[in-house]
Amino acid sequence: MQAVINPGNIQGTVTAPPSKSAMQRACAAALICGREVVLNNPGRSNDDRAALDIIQQLGATVTDEGKTIRIQSHGIKPVNSTINCGESGLSVRMFTPLAALAATPIHITGTGSLLSRPMDFFDEVLPQLAVSVSTSDGKLPLQVNGPLQPTDITVDGSVSSQFLTGLLMAYAAASEGGITIQVNNLKSRPYIDLTMKIMEDFGLPVPQNNNYESFFFPPGMPPAKTGRIVHDVEGDWSGAAFLMVAGAIAGSVTVTGIDAFTTQADKAILQALGDTGCGLSIQADRVIVSTTPQLKPFHFNATDCPDLFPPLVALASFCNGTSVIEGIHRLAHKESDRGRALQEEFGKMGVDISLQDDLMLVKGNTTITGAVVSSHHDHRIAMACAVAALRANGPVTINDAEAVNKSYPAFFTDLQQLGAGCSF
Repeated sequence: MQAVINPGNIQGTVTAPPSKSAMQRACAAALICGREVVLNNPGRSNDDRAALDIIQQLGATVTDEGKTIRIQSHGIKPVNSTINCGESGLSVRMFTPLAALAATPIHITGTGSLLSRPMDFFDEVLPQLAVSVSTSDGKLPLQVNGPLQPTDITVDGSVSSQFLTGLLMAYAAASEGGITIQVNNLKSRPYIDLTMKIMEDFGLPVPQNNNYESFFFPPGMPPAKTGRIVHDVEGDWSGAAFLMVAGAIAGSVTVTGIDAFTTQADKAILQALGDTGCGLSIQADRVIVSTTPQLKPFHFNATDCPDLFPPLVALASFCNGTSVIEGIHRLAHKESDRGRALQEEFGKMGVDISLQDDLMLVKGNTTITGAVVSSHHDHRIAMACAVAALRANGPVTINDAEAVNKSYPAFFTDLQQLGAGCSF
């Protein structure tokens, strides 16, 4: 699909999409909590659909009632020997340990860029938990054969916190307590906060967090709770970040449906926006962002929130000076080699981006030129280019723009709602 964005001012109110990070974790928690679950504000992105399909293959019953989704599960009882994670990195990293709770072999695969992402974490860790595992040279497809037996273990948290999320969920489902997961160099710590908050909301045992260096499940785990769980899926700060940046550079946008007290890592976009001097009003359930005549450059560490790189690059492109974003080592194994993709596509629009060690330097206050760009099949690249196009000197055409369906299917429709000249 091609999307064409014409430059122009925007104004209005839009509701943030449901958080796929929260939705997928809620699906996993619903699978193992053993209670009837009703999800309000359920996500409809491709990654959300993948998670719903996975829990059905692992034994859950899912009833889609439109505004709600009802899930009933009695633990891991596979009805299929294969689960397909689509292109969702979170799904494969979180559901693999849960699938390994089964006593039968489970084949795990995916599509697109997920097939090239490293999965050798499982080669190293799962055998220590009595799970036999085979991968394709450290990549998908992989096969696990459990059941997983929780025990004291030390894991590497430097690649992604999502691997730890899967282990925490699996230990909560299978452990009797008295067990510690030690973690070295954990990245994206706020996502672990989100995981444990959802575990608590679903009545699962929650480990004691020792400064993100170890997670201890106390002995004598409490008995499982009973009764129906009604859970509201949070609005997505990752998607909302693009809308807020759009307001900062091209008009005024009110984003509703988000929680200012969330544990989501990408709430940190507020720090960068504040540093630019744009108009910014933060309320409990909404954020209002508006442009100012000159935006100041910023210095931002995105190591714990690497999904913010694309909207931050769009924002930095219109700042009066060079902005510095730290943490590009976190970008190599996303849907694209995201650092290089941002450099290439924004370069087509006249933005000078340099990569130095672990830093990305974006020279702002440039004239964005109309161009034909590619999403690299990466949803966040597509959205970043679309937002920057609002201040271009001519139309920007985005190839493979359907990539937004991975996380934010209504993105281009919402831009139109704000008054953007957008066809797709």
